[in-house]
Formats: sequence, structure tokens, C-alpha cells
Amino acid sequence: MTEQATGAPKPQPRARNGGQQPTSVPAQAPRITGAQSLIRALEEVGADTVFGIPGGAILPAYDPMMDSSRVRHVLVRHEQGAGHAATGYAQATGRVGVCMATSGPGATNLVTPLADAHMDSVPMVAITGQVAAGSIGTDAFQEADICGISMPVTKHNFLVKDPDEIPRTIAEAFHIASTGRPGPVLVDIAKDALQGETVFQWPPTAELPGYRPVTKPHGKQIREAAKLISEARRPVLYVGGGVLKAGATAELKVLAELTGAPVTTTLMGIGAFPDSHPQHLGMPGMHGTVAAVTALQKADLIVALGARFDDRVTGKLDSFAPYAKIVHADIDPAEIGKNRAADVPIVGDAREVLADLVVSVQTEQSERPGEPGDRYADWWAMLDRWRETYPLGYDKPEDGSLAPQQVIQRIGELAPEGTVFAAGVGQHQMWAAHFIDYEQPATWLNSGGLGTMGYAVPAALGAKVGMPERAVWAIDGDGCFQMTNQELVTAALNGAPIKVAVINNGALGMVRQWQTLFYNQRYSNTVLHDGEQGEPNRGTRVPDFVKLAEAMGCVGIRCEDPDELDAVIEKANAINDRPVVVDFIVHEDAMVWPMVAAGTSNDEVMAARGVRPDFGDSDD
Repeated sequence: MTEQATGAPKPQPRARNGGQQPTSVPAQAPRITGAQSLIRALEEVGADTVFGIPGGAILPAYDPMMDSSRVRHVLVRHEQGAGHAATGYAQATGRVGVCMATSGPGATNLVTPLADAHMDSVPMVAITGQVAAGSIGTDAFQEADICGISMPVTKHNFLVKDPDEIPRTIAEAFHIASTGRPGPVLVDIAKDALQGETVFQWPPTAELPGYRPVTKPHGKQIREAAKLISEARRPVLYVGGGVLKAGATAELKVLAELTGAPVTTTLMGIGAFPDSHPQHLGMPGMHGTVAAVTALQKADLIVALGARFDDRVTGKLDSFAPYAKIVHADIDPAEIGKNRAADVPIVGDAREVLADLVVSVQTEQSERPGEPGDRYADWWAMLDRWRETYPLGYDKPEDGSLAPQQVIQRIGELAPEGTVFAAGVGQHQMWAAHFIDYEQPATWLNSGGLGTMGYAVPAALGAKVGMPERAVWAIDGDGCFQMTNQELVTAALNGAPIKVAVINNGALGMVRQWQTLFYNQRYSNTVLHDGEQGEPNRGTRVPDFVKLAEAMGCVGIRCEDPDELDAVIEKANAINDRPVVVDFIVHEDAMVWPMVAAGTSNDEVMAARGVRPDFGDSDD
């Protein structure tokens, strides 16, 4: 598998040993501490970077990092930053991200990034210190039951009280995090286990008898799916993040071109299929393109690949895709039938599923006369009419100020090839999804399922640490930026020259949009400047993002004039010795369109404010 063919390599954990016995221990084997054993185990599983902050319970693990360890530690400014950095690292590289924190508040500060990684199926291992084993359950200083707290938002977690168990637990944690449906795993280690002595043994014996992810799909189900694809007249390939996780983008392209079916990629699936490809309809869902949203509604067959029928895609579930049969392929059997019943359920790794589907579809096509293009001619005529009639676009403000969509579009157009973009959550996230073209996998990072404000800056940091040769832009809002911007200090001190675009509209933009549309323009607690509502450029800005950036060791630039936009972006792109923060002052009234209001049917998609598309007789 090459990176050019499938994007970031699929993780290959070194920990699993196929049930072999551990290596024999010499009679005079040196005894080391549990902490030393932990660091050696991290080296053995291939971890090269840990994002974290030391504290009392985890402190024993920090001492051996000074002894020529191959593991690089990146000292962040907040544990939430450590977790999001580990996520960004994992999403950009395809390897397991690692973060570390101490007990109590250190561990609880990781809960949000753990939940974020859980929702978006990101392979991550979080290592936390715990109070000494004898003190667990006594409400000791900085004690928190992080295993109990994190149970709903981790794929699995471990509490380790014996130093002898550390290598095996780390091996199992990395294996669980990176196989099957990826996800976060927490390893909580008692302080006395880190301080106690042990003999390091590698490889350990895996003890996961109940963990057997199914990767190879059932042949009968594949044949049934291929038959439905060959019989369909209005098919859609509905592609989610699972295709990226499986490194299956090359196989997806083969299937799409073989069938001639239109492709939609979810917010987490962006980059799985080239935006420029003529079969790509764009992103479906609440803020998806009109063509993508409506194609799913009018389809007679939806082939869901590594997607989970999220509510932001389906809208009102009982009205979603009423004419469609469903082929649902996913590595996680719990997702199949959870929200929408599947006519053909397929459990398996997306790469294996796609490879088998290609073969089976070829067989079906050889037995059926006519080209797919002939069968889909009317369907594509309809789709092309929607694309031409309701394209993505935006209006520039009449007062001559910057349009946020214009800023983001030009950042994408002027960025070096292969740039990684990490977005926060809100209006700027949707604009970044729409107005930047993504031609390669692992170039779009965002918090999709949990929708975590503050994600962008630390995720961009993690991506840059993992992929130092790539340019990395964080597209952030002024609200999101103020939640985690302290990690710019981490970036500055660790040689991670990321670029940050603050799309500064002086408001919590997406919340304000909802207040405009659904709350009679009653703007309760969404203004972030001290000017009057409607005058974002006249209020005093607190803080001044340019001065803040400079105080944190970064270059700070402000842009308010559309005529200076390109020059400012090019200046930011040219600075590669320090992080750069560009404060783009944009108009506050810009809205994200298209839009399907929460709780309504996708049939009620609005192409612009209050404007419902006219699809004519497309229901026939």
C-alpha cells in the first residue's frame, strides 16, 4: 500500500504477536521500574510522540523520558490540547496518537478529546497516572475514577496496578485502538505500579479472547449488493470516514468509475474522493450541497460505505431517502441497522468490502447488456440540473468588507499542494468544507461527531508534529480560537510553524445564525466584541489577536481589506520559522447555505435564506 494510492497508511500495530509466548527472561535480567517499562513498551509499539503535561501521579513516567528515549514528548499548555493534538496527529498520519496526563483534573481534562475521538473513530491511546493502588477509592488527593468516567467515551480502558502488567496492557491498548473500528483507549496506571520494579518482557502475550473484529465481508452479501447496484437506476455512493480509516480511497475510485454512480462524502469522509471528480456531488446533510442532499432523497439505492446515517445527514429520519434500498457496509456491526434498516448488511473493513464489490460488480456487468452510463442517463441529467441550478456560492458584503467564504476560498487556492486543513466548529467549519477543494485523503481534519469548539489549533499542532513536511492551516472562528489558543505557545516552542486563520466576525457565528433564523434576531450572548450588534468592526477587540499572537511567540497579522487578502495569505504562507496567526475581520451577517433546519426533512432544504429549490417532477 502506498501513500499515493490510499492516503495515510493504515495503522499496523507491532504489539500483536499471534498468541506467541513472551520472550524468555534471562536469570540475571535487569530489573527496571514500571515507568521505564512503560516507555520501553511505547517504543516497541512504534509510538514516536506523546503530547502531555506532567503531574504528581504520572511523574514517575516522565523521568525515564530523559534517558535517550526514542519517544518525543511535546509539553502542551492544557490536557485538552494534548488530547486534540493526539487526534490531529492520528488523523493526519494514520498512526495511533498518544497523550498523557496526571490523575484527577489532568485525567478529567482529557474527557472531551476522548469523547471527540470516540465519535470520530480516531485511534488514540491516553495514558493517565492514578493514585497509589492502596488509596484508590479513598477520595485521595487528585483521585478521580477516570475509568468509570471515560467508559462511555472510550473503545476500552484499563486500570493497571501491577508493574508486570504494563507492557501487555500497552500492547493491547494499541491493538484495540488501531484495529476494527478505530477509537480511543485509556490506560490508567497507579503511581506505585509506575514506581515498582519489574522485568521487561517483549513481546507480551495478548489476552483479548473476546475481541475479534470482522474484516472480510461475507461473499453472499457482496453478491447481493452488486446485484442491487446493477439493477438500480438512481444509485448513490454514500461515503463516510470509515473509507479513510481503512485506507480505501483508491478502491473507492475504482468502484465509483466502474459503476458510474454519483458519490457523496460526509463531513468526516471529505478527501476520500476527489472534489474535482465529475461524479462527486459534494457533502450531504444539514449544510450539504443541494445536489448531494437531494440525490440521497431521490435515490432508489444508497450504498453506505463506512458511514453511520448520522442525524446531521439524514435530517428527520422517517422521511430520509424514502425510495431507496440500503446497502450498508461497516466494520462495526453495531452501526448497521441502528438508524436505518439495511436491505443488505455487510460487516467488514471498507477496503476489503470495496475490493470485493469491484470484482462482483464486474461479474454482474458482464452478465447484463449496456453500459452504466446508459442506465443512469436520466439520473445524471437530473443531478446535473440540480448542480447547475443550485451551485455553492456567496454574496460579497455591500459595505466592501471581507466575506468569510472569500477568505477561506483564497486560503485554499493559495495554499501549497498537500496542505492539511484543520477546522474548528461552526460556520467557518462548513465554509472550509465547501470552499476548499480536497483532492487527497488526510488533508481535512475536524471534529465531526462531537462538534468540539477549540479543536482546530491543537489538532493542527498535532498534524504538524506528525507531518512536519506538510503545510498546516487551522481555520478557526474567534469563538473557537479563544478556547485553546494557548497551544500556540506549544507550537512556537516545539518548532511547529502552523498557520491559523481566525475568521473573526465578532460573534458566535453559527449560534447567531440560528438566532437570526429561529429566534427573531434576539442575539442573546453571542456578541464577542464590545461594539453594538451590527457593527463588528467598530467595537474594541478584546483580546487583540495580533498582540496575543505576538506575545505567544508567533507572527500576528490583521486583514480587513479584500484588496489585501491575497498578499496577506501569501505572506503567511512564506513564514515557516514560527506559527502565524491572521486575524481576518469579516462581515458578521454571512450565513451558511444550503441548510436543512434541525428536525426537519431533507426535502425542505433551503438553497438560500427562505428559498426552497424547485425540483419539478424529480420524484418520479
